[in-house]
Amino acid sequence: MIRHSLVATTLSAGYGQSLILDGLELTVPPNRITAIVGANACGKSTLLRVLSRLIKPRGGQVLLDGTSIHRLPTRELARRLGLLPQAPVAPEGITVADLVGRGRHPHHSLFGRWTQADDEAVADALNATRTADLADRPIDELSGGQRQRVWIAMALAQQTEILLLDEPTTFLDISHQIDVLDLLTDLNAVRGTTIVMVLHDLNLAARYADHLVAMVDGAPYAEGAPEAILTQAMVKRVFGLESRIVSDPTSGRPMMLPIGRHRMTTSTANRDEDAKP
Repeated sequence: MIRHSLVATTLSAGYGQSLILDGLELTVPPNRITAIVGANACGKSTLLRVLSRLIKPRGGQVLLDGTSIHRLPTRELARRLGLLPQAPVAPEGITVADLVGRGRHPHHSLFGRWTQADDEAVADALNATRTADLADRPIDELSGGQRQRVWIAMALAQQTEILLLDEPTTFLDISHQIDVLDLLTDLNAVRGTTIVMVLHDLNLAARYADHLVAMVDGAPYAEGAPEAILTQAMVKRVFGLESRIVSDPTSGRPMMLPIGRHRMTTSTANRDEDAKP
């Protein structure tokens, strides 16, 4: 299995006068699933946009297999690194098959013709996402879960070595969230695709990711295997939340149980009271 590296060094980036990332260092584990977590406005999406070259850093650089992504031709970068943004917009009236087919554009020259390899890539992507039966339907007629699977199919048709996804489960009900995360896990297992995704749900991130990056104020506060870094102290620092960490009875991974001011058992309330200084 080929291992492709994605590394950010002394990365600084922001919008206008606002600096969001400042001196960030990150090495993405190749051929693994990485989930970036953290509170709102901590820099998760900004980091993903810089990694994908949507935003030019003010300082530092992003290296893909040792080469700055800003030195790579656009078409070559698109063949190697794909991005699914948080709220992608499709042209009005476009069908599923046509949208998924757009994932093949980086593989064509200026006057390149559609080939059998393109047909096979699109068919494979539609089958993998269970959207082949939707191929002739307009995107705007689909449900949220169906549309998200189609966007992922387009990313799969692109056949990149690294796939970045910004909150791919947002606005989906829980069954469709699991569908999407299972699909990405299959992609990683079968193709070895390196996956980096921003997730809001900490427990889903801990269940599906091999590597967690917990961000605070534009920088990684902790990173590593979920079993190593998902602790009560981390949740308190990253999210400002009291919690308990238990073992997920389904996956064996750590699971975070939030603690609020209400709906606690007497024993939990007493234990929290005893823990106060």
